Amino acid sequence: MKKVTRRETLKIGGLILASTLAATTGFLALMNDINTPVVKNVTIPIKGLKPGMEGFTIAQLSDIHLEPYTKIALIERAVDMINLLHPDVVVLTGDYVWRWADAAFELAPALARLNPRLGIYAVMGNHEYWMGIEAVDTAFKEARIPVLYNQGMCLSSGTAQLYLAGLDDGWSGKPDLAAALAMAPSDVPVVLLYHEPDLADQVARQAQIALQLSGHTHGGQMRIPGPIVLPYLGKKYEYGLYRVNEVMQVYTNAGLGTISMPLRYNCPPEITLITLISSS
Repeated sequence: MKKVTRRETLKIGGLILASTLAATTGFLALMNDINTPVVKNVTIPIKGLKPGMEGFTIAQLSDIHLEPYTKIALIERAVDMINLLHPDVVVLTGDYVWRWADAAFELAPALARLNPRLGIYAVMGNHEYWMGIEAVDTAFKEARIPVLYNQGMCLSSGTAQLYLAGLDDGWSGKPDLAAALAMAPSDVPVVLLYHEPDLADQVARQAQIALQLSGHTHGGQMRIPGPIVLPYLGKKYEYGLYRVNEVMQVYTNAGLGTISMPLRYNCPPEITLITLISSS
């Protein structure tokens, strides 16, 4: 029998590896969820929630990353899906662009078609700062979408209230929790918008915060079954709902767009519809 040389062994190994990679790539392409947004319904109990706020709904979008992989048609479809849900408020939790900031001028008018009962509110993510915060901020202002830079306000349903606060990006901005909570009534629970989920451990020291809504991780973008790669400040609370302490929870949205590779596997673009209920 002919002896296989080292060179032939390496060649065979290379062919097997190439075939495996080609098969894997083909499988992932076939199973790619990049253009199939889903609505994820999440019910979250909130301590101190008044009866008038029972059933209050928040629609969340995050990590849109418009262009080059995420196209405006996907955002327009997501906007239509949210409008059919008739949420009380829509929140946007950062990372609207990827390669260039000017994409925000196409994105913001599409987002402005959202029609929740009590308005749309946004915070910025790290990519806005990396690509050009001024352009994104201008685009949102032109579309009349409020961006919360360490700010907050009360949302009312009858005589009941909920305080919605937003922090500047925790990686590249200048977050100021005290400023964001300055106008919060002492007996009203706080929902905080903050792009990076793992910073929940810091803000949880403020007992009034009941819920943090974040993005940043894309849910790993590919889950086989767990995430392949997770970013800085997104490794602990990487996807879904977590309890931080007795009062506070954090929800991490899997994002709408993609970066690095135009692939999503077992992690489709997410629209989150959060329903708040009173905790017993």
